[in-house]
Amino acid sequence: MKYCKTLFILCALALTALASPTFASDEHGHHEEEETKGPNGGTLLQQDNIAVEITIYESGIPPEMRVYAYQDGQAVAPQKVQLEVILHRLGDVNDILNFSIEKDYLVSNQVVTEPHSFEVTMNAKVNGRSASWHYESFEGRSQLSARIIEKADIQTEIAGPQTLFFKEQLFGVIAPANDKIVHVGATYRGEVQSIHGNIGDKVKKGQILAVVRNANSGTQFNVTSPINGEITQRFINRGEITTDQALFEVVDLSEVWVELSAFPENIEKMAIGQQAQIYDLHEHKKVMGNVTYIAPVMTGGHIARARVLLNNQQGHWRPGMHVKADVITASKDVPLAVKQSALQTFRDMNVVFAQYDTTFEVRMLELGESDGDYVEVLSGLIPNTSYVFGNSYILKADVLKDGASHDH
Repeated sequence: MKYCKTLFILCALALTALASPTFASDEHGHHEEEETKGPNGGTLLQQDNIAVEITIYESGIPPEMRVYAYQDGQAVAPQKVQLEVILHRLGDVNDILNFSIEKDYLVSNQVVTEPHSFEVTMNAKVNGRSASWHYESFEGRSQLSARIIEKADIQTEIAGPQTLFFKEQLFGVIAPANDKIVHVGATYRGEVQSIHGNIGDKVKKGQILAVVRNANSGTQFNVTSPINGEITQRFINRGEITTDQALFEVVDLSEVWVELSAFPENIEKMAIGQQAQIYDLHEHKKVMGNVTYIAPVMTGGHIARARVLLNNQQGHWRPGMHVKADVITASKDVPLAVKQSALQTFRDMNVVFAQYDTTFEVRMLELGESDGDYVEVLSGLIPNTSYVFGNSYILKADVLKDGASHDH
């Protein structure tokens, strides 16, 4: 089903492209008219006998804009050029660039931040003659119809503060709590007259499990359950003689233990009282418990036992069941984070797709710590931005479908 949905989306995107005018595209989803290149490999803009060439230089340094000026086909010294550039980005953000003279070009005093996707407005004065240009230079951008967004199940949320929970994943087995196991015996030696409980029966405190006739007095007395629970073992039959052995085992499974196996690197981070999320191997059910015990010694296999107490009122957690546990060993509040599932790679950088109505565009991120569910964002994304965390691969496929190179 997921394959069919993806195929439908990609086909729809392809049909949209066929119905559109011809554009040059780069690997980031640039869609712009064929550009004239200048002698330095940049975008060449012309107006009458005035021309400027725009390049983005980013080899080993933060990206900067470099502008060369020409008049009547001849290079103009940067001292004779006045320049103002406005980069209009999605989200109604304007980056205003001003310039300094360097060698035979003007260089921006501001970093041209990623992504290099914007509408460019340039006002220039070359040897006293004014010229202006406005053009689009997009990368990593995808625009989908509302129908495609719905069918592709593009899921978004607002980026904001999060608490990261760092976890140690352990494996374990459900076991009855030792203090919830009772072996029920007869008060006096005698013959079992009748049995009123069997393995698997739920019993209440005070409920009769068997009737025994006292061997000395001949009187009958009742053997009752001292707790609420379930009969897990029966050791006697009608007509047999009771001695000092147990007749029944009754276990209260309203609380159970999770017996975990922990390695030294796990134990170093663990402490009694920490919370743990317990889930079965099929992840049908997840619940929280608390670490109540950590063994002071390791086994021969360098494994220590740790224990989590678990509420089991619904009876889901059965002794012998194998489970996993995510023990929360530390937490950290961060001012900005995104879901780990939102991350894509783009030009070998970690990105998410920011949403602006039906337009999506990459945001290059500097990342901090991750707890596996969320990852801290140090830079590259404005707080309260809507971003895609579900099915963002469809957007990546759209912006990369032409497979050209990154140009400026």
